[in-house]
Amino acid sequence: MGGSRRVLVAVFAAVFGAVLAAPPAAAARAADSAVAASQGAASQGADSAAAERSTDGTESTEAAAGGADSVAGRFGRQELHWGDCAGVADPALRCTEVAVPLDYHRPNGRKITIVVSRLPATDPTRRRGVLLTTGGGPGGPGVPLPSSLAPLLSSEVRARYDLIGFDMRFVERSTPIGCGQDVEEPGGYWVRTATSGSFPADTAEARAYARACVRAAGWALPHATTANAARDMDVIRAALGEEKISYLGGSYAGMLGAVYSTLFPRRVDRFVLDSPPNPDTVWRAYELARTPAFEAGTAAFAAWTAQRNADYGLGDTAQKVTDAVTGLIRRARTAPIVVAGHAWTSDELGTLLVVGIYDERSFGLVAAAFAALAAGREPFVPFPLRPLPPAGVPGVPADNHTATNMAYRCGDGPWPRDPRDYLRDIASYSERYPLFGPANANITPCAFWPRIEDEPVRLSANRSPGVLVTAALRDVAVPIANSRAVAARIRGSRMVTIDAHTHAPYPAYGNACLNGAVDAFLTTGTLPAADVAC
Repeated sequence: MGGSRRVLVAVFAAVFGAVLAAPPAAAARAADSAVAASQGAASQGADSAAAERSTDGTESTEAAAGGADSVAGRFGRQELHWGDCAGVADPALRCTEVAVPLDYHRPNGRKITIVVSRLPATDPTRRRGVLLTTGGGPGGPGVPLPSSLAPLLSSEVRARYDLIGFDMRFVERSTPIGCGQDVEEPGGYWVRTATSGSFPADTAEARAYARACVRAAGWALPHATTANAARDMDVIRAALGEEKISYLGGSYAGMLGAVYSTLFPRRVDRFVLDSPPNPDTVWRAYELARTPAFEAGTAAFAAWTAQRNADYGLGDTAQKVTDAVTGLIRRARTAPIVVAGHAWTSDELGTLLVVGIYDERSFGLVAAAFAALAAGREPFVPFPLRPLPPAGVPGVPADNHTATNMAYRCGDGPWPRDPRDYLRDIASYSERYPLFGPANANITPCAFWPRIEDEPVRLSANRSPGVLVTAALRDVAVPIANSRAVAARIRGSRMVTIDAHTHAPYPAYGNACLNGAVDAFLTTGTLPAADVAC
């Protein structure tokens, strides 16, 4: 049980990871000074920023080079002051604030603050540079990640890189936003399951949530995009004094790395993209396309549990297990299941199932939890089903994860605006995928979100060196087709896959073949001669 507990906690952390905080004065003043020093180059304002973009939405060669005329070049001159990291117990991890433009088309306007953490390389004599990372989600924090990642990396990788974490714009420490909710949604995701006759209420709730977000954080929403997060990464690079960066990103963070490689190909050193969503399909098409994987993951969980009916008592066939679990979720939808003083809602139980089916090593823990609920006993769930604000970090709204997740998802790509489109999808997907179709196809606040100025970034064959893409063949969270598409679009890339039912396997899954290939790339820069099937 101890092993499955660790697995489930790791999976939850990888996937999910009020008063708005003003940009800290020190970082804002530093940015103002840096911009003022380059006022002549910056005088074109929005026009110069627009000129740095090519017609396909990628940064031009000149902008990617980070010269004096680029936004990163100007903002990279700010002075960094390293100190303790709020809410992080590791004293070796140090943090600083990096000021970036709220709007990259108007770099002389308002600044916001990105909090960056650093864990130094263990051997300064062999240090190669920095290895950036951040949380998944989108909406998961990245500042604490170097401390949790370091013990999992090989000693050779640790010797060569400073591990750099950062909370993306509007996430936790980095100028956080909220939408006025008192608590997070289960899992930190706004999801509603369509039931008979529920669509009018679901639509009204989605519209109300979007309006609440506009009231609370309307100034930020147009600027919450993966492309802007990638631009922030390049400012971080420049502020750290690095010509290039290496990167390790899992799940959504892998997608962020892919977007960076398109926008700033000349700044890419060694990039590892672990189970990335395909940015060309996010987010509506992506959510619909992964519905079959959710159903397949549930079927695998049900078959595994049925073979162990003596242990869990949920049924001796996969169908009986599925009926038992979905029956509990439907029961909780009618009225929460109260056990040991906690009222278990259908959304919480659905989140427990979804997180559980992400990794086959967690099947036993999830089966035991549902078996306990079926018997009226308190289940053992070793993580909060609703993300909690970070302890010791003031000013983070109670619903920050949900708010930022929705902001990035709604801002990154087109969503249908006509509710009738969702009704058609609900009918189609509910028939083919009865377990998850009614939720994945349902309307969301993105149908009513403010329109975003920037066009989504499409991956392109570019001048960056090839990246290494890793994935599990039976990934439920981000189906393997996504990783294959990303690898195909970035010229010269290679893939390393494992035949496993898990998500974001490097390095925590512990596959020696996979970890060895990634470690070799990070330490030598040599990609495999061909794709590797571990």
